[in-house]
Amino acid sequence: MRTPYWLLEEELLEENLKILAYIKKETGIKILLALKGYALWKSFPLVSKYLDGCCASGLHEATLSNEEFKKETHTYSPAFKEEDIEKIATISNHLVFNSPTQYQRFKALAKEHNPNISLGLRVNPEYSESPVELYNPCGVYSRLGTTINNFDKLLKSEIGREIEGLHFHALCEQDSMALENVLNAFEEKFGKFLPSLKWVNFGGGHHITKKGYNQELLIKIVNEFRKKYPHLEVYLELGEAVGWETGTLVTSVVDILHNGIDIAILDISAEAHMPDTIIMPYRAKVRGADNPNKKAFTYRLGGNSCLAGDIMGDYSFDKPLKVGDKIIFEDQIHYTMVKATTFNGVALPSIAIKHLDGKVEVVREFGYEEFKSRLS
Repeated sequence: MRTPYWLLEEELLEENLKILAYIKKETGIKILLALKGYALWKSFPLVSKYLDGCCASGLHEATLSNEEFKKETHTYSPAFKEEDIEKIATISNHLVFNSPTQYQRFKALAKEHNPNISLGLRVNPEYSESPVELYNPCGVYSRLGTTINNFDKLLKSEIGREIEGLHFHALCEQDSMALENVLNAFEEKFGKFLPSLKWVNFGGGHHITKKGYNQELLIKIVNEFRKKYPHLEVYLELGEAVGWETGTLVTSVVDILHNGIDIAILDISAEAHMPDTIIMPYRAKVRGADNPNKKAFTYRLGGNSCLAGDIMGDYSFDKPLKVGDKIIFEDQIHYTMVKATTFNGVALPSIAIKHLDGKVEVVREFGYEEFKSRLS
């Protein structure tokens, strides 16, 4: 198969989904697929067997959920635009507003187009243990969610009447111990409203499928919460936990040069195709490689764009690399293709799926038209 390409393995995906099914069975909660982290819709026939729907961040994701997942659609945005509300409300089961002003502006319009829609508000518990400030929704001056001090009297009077649920999100690749502390902060500030509500959404960032995650503590936390509030439907939103370690990004060495260190240029771009390795940042794992100087031959892996910082990192290998060798980056399904761009005209990787029967299908190839069509 011609590189580069993402390769999703359905067997690995189903292993994650079975873990999430176990959590659902033990707690009675509902779990949504967070499309911002994983939106490979060709795999939705498998995912939808286990999960209850999708959470969307706007019109396009909500439409994808409605067209391809065909279960519940929960839509939240930091700020909705008036021209989108009619369509979003029509295809959404839950509509979550970020602020009292957005709620007051659009509640009637949303209900007009979908009388059965359940309206909610995202709140900020003002507590987080996020390891990276860039991904901290509860950081200082955060624009995400309404603090308890910003609840006005009119809004409080509509809790349980027009506002049927609250949503919070404060985690980032974290264990259930962090959720326990966030939930305590949430209840301390907003617990008085819970008896009047129909649902609560615990948001995302739960690293449930990562090895070592304390699943039993999560079950205990959720069940204790539901025992206190048995009338509440509880939701989790998971993107990374669904796609975690389910596939790879397969690339090839295009050139090798030397400038104080051996440098291998690949047929992808970290900036365009692996952006979190630069933004987060984190070091992607390469199959068969180790840290620099641990093995006999060390190379800096670089992207095929003109950005000077388009670097994946320094890795060592047992054998010298040569042009045409495949370099396989592990765990590159979540938060990769959803963020990928055609920056600098570097072609997007193809998308392939290894199905449960072992057959590999290339489900999408990209070319010049994908680059041209997004420009004018």
